Amino acid sequence: MTKHDIIWFEELRRGDVGQVGGKNASLGEMIGAMKGSKIAVPDGFATTAAAYRGFLAAAGIEAAIRKRLAALRAGTVPLALAAQQIRRLILKAPLPAPLCQAIVAGYAELSRRTGKAQAAVAVRSSATAEDLPEASFAGQQETFLNIVGDAALLDACRHCYASLFTARAIAYREAKGFDHMAVALSIGVQAMVRSDLAGAGVIFTLDTETGFPRVVTISAAWGLGETVVQGQVDPDSYQVFKPSLAKAGCRAIIDRRLGGKAVRLIHGRHGGTITRRVPPAEQACFVLSDAEILHLARWAVAVEAHYGCPMDLEWAKDGESGALFLVQARPETVQSRKSGAMMATWRLTAPADPILSGAAVGEGIASGAACIIRDPRDLARFPRGAILVTGSTDPDWMPAMRRAAGIVTDHGGPTSHAAIVARELGLPAVVGTGDGTTRLNDGEAITLSCAQGDRGAVYSGIVPFVRDEVTLGDLPGTRTRLMVNLADPSGAMRWWRLPAQGVGLARMEFIIADLIRIHPMALVRPDAVTSPRDRAHIARMVRGYSDPADFFVEQLAEGLARIAAVFHPHPAIVRLSDFKSNEYAHLIGGRDFEPVENNPMIGFRGASRYYHPDYREAFALECRAIRRARDEMGLTNIAVMVPFCRTPAEADKVLAEMVHHGLRRGARELRIWMMCEVPSNVILAEEFARRFDGFSIGSNDLTQLILGIDRDSDLLAPLFDERDAAVRRAIADVIARAHRSGASVGICGQAPSDHPDFAAFLVAQGIDSLSLNPDSFVTTLRAVAAAEATAQAAA
Repeated sequence: MTKHDIIWFEELRRGDVGQVGGKNASLGEMIGAMKGSKIAVPDGFATTAAAYRGFLAAAGIEAAIRKRLAALRAGTVPLALAAQQIRRLILKAPLPAPLCQAIVAGYAELSRRTGKAQAAVAVRSSATAEDLPEASFAGQQETFLNIVGDAALLDACRHCYASLFTARAIAYREAKGFDHMAVALSIGVQAMVRSDLAGAGVIFTLDTETGFPRVVTISAAWGLGETVVQGQVDPDSYQVFKPSLAKAGCRAIIDRRLGGKAVRLIHGRHGGTITRRVPPAEQACFVLSDAEILHLARWAVAVEAHYGCPMDLEWAKDGESGALFLVQARPETVQSRKSGAMMATWRLTAPADPILSGAAVGEGIASGAACIIRDPRDLARFPRGAILVTGSTDPDWMPAMRRAAGIVTDHGGPTSHAAIVARELGLPAVVGTGDGTTRLNDGEAITLSCAQGDRGAVYSGIVPFVRDEVTLGDLPGTRTRLMVNLADPSGAMRWWRLPAQGVGLARMEFIIADLIRIHPMALVRPDAVTSPRDRAHIARMVRGYSDPADFFVEQLAEGLARIAAVFHPHPAIVRLSDFKSNEYAHLIGGRDFEPVENNPMIGFRGASRYYHPDYREAFALECRAIRRARDEMGLTNIAVMVPFCRTPAEADKVLAEMVHHGLRRGARELRIWMMCEVPSNVILAEEFARRFDGFSIGSNDLTQLILGIDRDSDLLAPLFDERDAAVRRAIADVIARAHRSGASVGICGQAPSDHPDFAAFLVAQGIDSLSLNPDSFVTTLRAVAAAEATAQAAA
């Protein structure tokens, strides 16, 4: 064995990319330079770039390879044929005897280290260029799993060398302008982790869709991890909030999604791999426990800190020992390269109903003709500018993906091959739709949108949309605190670049309606639900929970945590549920618990529910969810806001109920606000101010009740105006009286977002904060800055 031919991972460092490629250099960095972090990485060795060049020289095939590449460039030989001819040359050439001896001897030593007569190994390709060591050529070459025995290993190594000249790899280097012969290939031979008996997946140290840097995103599926990378399964996904991860005792998991995981890749009896269906009972189970999620997240944060940049990692769990391992690491190269000074947003400008949904990749919107491709042999017919619709993709699909305007897949999740390539190409993609290839017709005009959060939608026809771009560095500062209104946890992270000072209104009822969809009392008292259909629906949704109420608490807590994480440590003010009775009745099982009211707008809503016998058990679940998000997940920036509180006596009842459920104002820095939306809130401002930390003006309800106008009435719509003199006087009055009482005042209603002149009026009255809709934040910020400048000049 010679050092010239192989190097053990523990001897490598990330500066050795030129010798062994990015994959192998990173494995060595984690094993050697990060010993103190106790990260587990499977042992192994790498062949060198010099060994590859020696192979070409010994075989005497370099001239023949160059001849076929020249014919390709001249257009006399098609890409597929040139690639096939070059690979045939490599596969027929014998490996030099010294290299074979080094690989076999290394394999024997690796088997000895793992305690096996013949260890099963993963054989991975790691390409690089001596003059371009930063070029890792990720995803362009092959990996061979569960290789056992000397002969199988040498054959896999020869196939790794040949994979440097697949059609996709040649096309990639041609597109990037790399000299094919300047690129070398290192082979990584790594002990296999028996994840075929457990699970594996991918980790990113940021949110893959928005670039939000303070989360770790983990994907997981049963079996070997290739099914996740190649998009063959819809994996489980988890997100961990980094600031909470650093706090002792915090369960920092702020999101978990159960994937389909329909198939798994396992070891073949005599080497290689085979695909098997996953039984329904296992599909319904999460691959990772909370402890394992947090363990992997801590490793990921440690690797990110060591490298000093966001990372893309692969992990595996050994089913025999239960141990976790990191098996690959590379810098993340998509979101981390985007400028933090620029922010682009897309929005549909016409209403439309989706016909398909799946995981959203990117934040864009695209329209075009659907082109359904089921077999990569048909990719030549894919036209530029079409929407690629397929089951899943692998690197062979790259030429067509480069020509696509967008991508729709039946299978895969946010870390699948289709998703990763779509991000690199800047394409919107909706992945894991389940049945896009059967629901859509070839040539049908469609629009796909990833602009509404982490669930993407596909619409029939061409739906108009606009793209807005903002240079954040050019925005002026303001004295008035500017916050945002957020309701959708799945879309909250897309706004993290806004210079907002927190969330002024997080609408709990929106989270309940979108994520939970079940009336909370139907989870407290499931036996009282009379509809067989609703009972069956509830049973399916709460499967896996010993107590149905735990489903409500966990889903709500994670939804609140995701919203609170976006602008942490700035406050996130969560408004307690404010459904009207007719809206509650529309939730699953809701009709069994809701009264029929003639005027729900001023009926059984807001504060009046929380202490009432008909709802107080459900309110206890809301309090449990808030406590979990604050105390267990570490999002102590969550504040609470009480809506539609009619009298000081009612405020006392609600506050007492909250104390009973562990939410005491001032304890663990908990701040409690109230909505100012009933005229009595203005008239008795001082009395309410003694009970709460601040007021948030709800301009819609306050206008409705001051002017006596049903805000939902089409007939009276021209009379409904938050800028009416009576409303403005009430707002000015409550700001002044609240300030004299030591309470803060903000506004979270729609008016400042819709009317810049109204925002200027609020600034003139000395309001402390404005909470704005994200899509109007920049426009209103400029209006506020102008109003502050005018006021200062006048003074």
